[in-house]
Amino acid sequence: MKKLEMTETILAAKASSGLGWEEISESVGLSPVFLTSACLGMNSLEAEHAKKLCATLDLPETVAYALEQFPTKTWEQAVPTDPLIYRLYEVVGVYGETIKELIHEKCGDGIMSAIDFTMTIDKEENPAGDRVVIKMDGKFLPYKRW
Repeated sequence: MKKLEMTETILAAKASSGLGWEEISESVGLSPVFLTSACLGMNSLEAEHAKKLCATLDLPETVAYALEQFPTKTWEQAVPTDPLIYRLYEVVGVYGETIKELIHEKCGDGIMSAIDFTMTIDKEENPAGDRVVIKMDGKFLPYKRW
């Protein structure tokens, strides 16, 4: 089973189960962000977690096997057309240089890891309109000098 078919199978089972990502992630024992990313084909799961997901959503073993496979992380579009994803690109487009400048000022010359990384996504109720709160926490990796 290819990652695309795996994702389609998972999303169909999720829809028919009536469960949300938060509930599924509690059952599996992973963060909702990481689990969702793996289900969408952008990360892999260890066998234990893949089996728990399949048990939760009553999925076949072929899905668990596909979840365990290392993904090829590619983006097919230079800038996605989905409005929410596009807005995240817009944030990086507008604030990327600022983020880079402030990280370099605070940490030195290097990058934030997307491997040693966690992210949480929350909703904050606000009378002026609910807010989306995204927290990214990545290990700082200084550039090696030789």
